[in-house]
Amino acid sequence: MTITVGDKLPEATFKEKTADGAVEITTQQLFKGKKVVLFAVPGAFTPTCSLNHLPGYIENRDAILSKGVDDIAVVAVNDWHVMGAWAQQSGGMGKIHFLADWDGAFTKSLGLEADLSAGGLGVRSKRYSMLVEDGVVKSLNLEETPGQATVSGAAAMLEQL
Repeated sequence: MTITVGDKLPEATFKEKTADGAVEITTQQLFKGKKVVLFAVPGAFTPTCSLNHLPGYIENRDAILSKGVDDIAVVAVNDWHVMGAWAQQSGGMGKIHFLADWDGAFTKSLGLEADLSAGGLGVRSKRYSMLVEDGVVKSLNLEETPGQATVSGAAAMLEQL
């Protein structure tokens, strides 16, 4: 079953690479009492994710935060080393959270997993963005066309804020 607007996010624990090493961050820590933009990508360093999806959120970070958003996070079914390297390479380290859903548990609990085995990637996340307030989904923008980052992109999110 896919998560929908009005649903509460399930409890999950992510790993995030920091200057001090990997730290665990829970959905409770990230979302409780906050307004957060969360977006998901099929994989760090993949073309659409690195060239189209992530850059918009980094470039529009201040504009998004100025709309009353407390935090921005990207999640992918990758390990924390890969997410940390992506954060550094993209210039997003310290600007947004790069969350590793290393085993796909969070993604599966949302019902937003994608089987990309045919492309050699295995089970990953569908591409989406959501606005979450105090753990409750206020908007959900799911990309229907592979290789696109339009409805889930930063420009679309800014229009919703």
